[in-house]
Amino acid sequence: MLTQQLRELEADGLVNREVYPGSPTKVDYSLTESGAALNAGAEALCRWGEQFPSRTDA
Repeated sequence: MLTQQLRELEADGLVNREVYPGSPTKVDYSLTESGAALNAGAEALCRWGEQFPSRTDA
């Protein structure tokens, strides 16, 4: 499941995937410039959520 999500993020241009040959194979993932920009937006959204917690009528 994790591999599938990482491959989708790679296909969307949000992460870079670098494979190093050897045994065992080593794979490194890093954020692209677009991924880093999205991360900054997600952090702002989290801060907004903390400032305005949801109200539920139970």
